[in-house]
Amino acid sequence: MSNEQNTANESGVANTNPVIVGLDIGTTKIAAIAGRKNEYGKLEILGFGRANSNGVQHGMVLNIDQTIKAIQTALENCYASNPNLVLSEVYVGIAGHHIKSLQTRGDIVRQTTEEEIRQEEIDRLIADQYRTYIPAGDQIIDVIPQEFTVDNFQNIPNPIGYSGVKVGANFHIITGDKNAIRNINRSVEKAGLKTQDLVLQPLASAAAVMCDQDLEAGVAIVDIGGGTTDLAVFYEGILKHTAVIPFGGENITNDIKNGLGVLKTQAEQMKVQFGSALADEAKANAFITIPGLRGMQPKEISVKNLASIIQARMSEIMDFVSYHLKQVGLDTRLLNGGVILTGGGSQLKHLIQLTEYVTGLNARIGYPNEHLAGGHIDELAKPMYSTCIGLILKGYNDFENKNKRFDEQFRKVEVPRALQQLAVDETLDTVKEAPEEDMVNVVKVKERKSLKGFMDSIKIGLIDLFKEEEDSKL
Repeated sequence: MSNEQNTANESGVANTNPVIVGLDIGTTKIAAIAGRKNEYGKLEILGFGRANSNGVQHGMVLNIDQTIKAIQTALENCYASNPNLVLSEVYVGIAGHHIKSLQTRGDIVRQTTEEEIRQEEIDRLIADQYRTYIPAGDQIIDVIPQEFTVDNFQNIPNPIGYSGVKVGANFHIITGDKNAIRNINRSVEKAGLKTQDLVLQPLASAAAVMCDQDLEAGVAIVDIGGGTTDLAVFYEGILKHTAVIPFGGENITNDIKNGLGVLKTQAEQMKVQFGSALADEAKANAFITIPGLRGMQPKEISVKNLASIIQARMSEIMDFVSYHLKQVGLDTRLLNGGVILTGGGSQLKHLIQLTEYVTGLNARIGYPNEHLAGGHIDELAKPMYSTCIGLILKGYNDFENKNKRFDEQFRKVEVPRALQQLAVDETLDTVKEAPEEDMVNVVKVKERKSLKGFMDSIKIGLIDLFKEEEDSKL
């Protein structure tokens, strides 16, 4: 250990905050990230591990055994990146098309009207909403207050310190299927962990990529994952709407697989390496060569056809986003912050242009480096880890507001060299799992010659032929 690290340990500054772990159980990957806030309020990443996800479809755990193995692999990789970590409790992201949301209204009449409103009264008002009637088989995941009212005063962001007789609020309630929630909790527990809280994935991603200006201007966070696309809409500093769209990157991969008649691994690699969300931007004369199966002839695939398939599905997803924005009355004039795209699917080429065309709003990619301390490897700032970083931030929100109980004694853990910018190569060797099937060396793009190029080559060939004949006569 270096002298600087010893000094940090002795000062105790780095250990006044707990280590909080975010676990993102996704359709394509499971990621575990351990983080702690430093003295400047920025997140230091102390451990990072990921694994391929097999037992999850459309954001829902279907095969518990496979999911447990994937969680354990992600944890092993996390420990490999920092052996000093001890992981026991995690914040877990939840998504899936079973997620629903509804708006409710709640009020309480105060007993001591002369005194100022206290946090305990707000907590009681929120707790009352957990008794809201919801369909059988569903369970309330979260209750989020929107704007408060105190007597005749409306649109109060925080009523603590006000005095009055009646306190009320509008609430955004998020519900999910009991069985789906049970499967997540069971998978986490059997992997040797305890679920500290379940957090809706778009809210976690929003916390990671948004700043205060975005919240004030009004934004739509679109988190494009493997199995689902999650939406969270904020306006005037308030969460207005959440939705889970049942399409994601896996649907695009399957469209490519079925449309072009290739293997799923080939479809995924073509999407990542050569895919574009706009067919007009793809080269018309570029082709991808795929090796034939078991002695069959190689297959040539047009890059433009590939882009057309991707554009069709991405346009459908963005149409859903536009539909939800219109449902809550937030059209193009009101969301000045536009659309923030995040998640693994947001890295598709030309997706920003397609999003702006379909929704009529400005768009940008949201990276989870808004709250990250400097000096970390670039891998951690990729949009696919927005949910994990946001889960850690949600944990810190609970810690700072004393919503959950945390250990009072915090272990002295430093940022490992493997996750620092200086050691990128070491890190990738440590934390990533072996790829399923490397096909980079057999997938090649080649430019087809145009008619003019073809005629020019014939012309040059004829000239060379005549030259050879003249040379032989001489």
